[in-house]
Amino acid sequence: MSQQPLYMDKKSTQTLREGLIEYYACNPHVTNPTTQPTHFGKILRAHDVGHVIYGCDTGMHDELKILPLFWWTSECTFQTYLKMKNSPAVDVMYDDMIREKGALWLYGAVLSVLPSVLIDLIPIWIRTRNRQKLLPFLDFEPLLEQSLLDIRQEFDLLSLLP
Repeated sequence: MSQQPLYMDKKSTQTLREGLIEYYACNPHVTNPTTQPTHFGKILRAHDVGHVIYGCDTGMHDELKILPLFWWTSECTFQTYLKMKNSPAVDVMYDDMIREKGALWLYGAVLSVLPSVLIDLIPIWIRTRNRQKLLPFLDFEPLLEQSLLDIRQEFDLLSLLP
């Protein structure tokens, strides 16, 4: 059994930059944002930064959980997502999953984990209502040298992480 990446430890003292490097090393199947046009690459990288900050892996459960986490705790609200969802960057993320496993697998995996994701999301939704301080989404660069623990404390995310 492989060891869990350090960035997934809710009290990780890695910097966001170090966590992102580890995320890419653990997930070579993820599209490298630098291979994409600038605007699309920025959205992909922001999504990947979210994986690191929220301590999520790239399994279907965490992929489904990360979007509501963004909507409820970051500047990427549901309305922002709706504007971006027809972006080629979003297509690349779905294409990555389909290329790796196939469309039938993707939809089957979504249906198989959806009940547990919903159970996880209900208490998160309750804890994140009326949030005042939102995590930056596209403008995350100032956070790169901060520790994940400091970021998670500053934006009150620790209680949302397993």
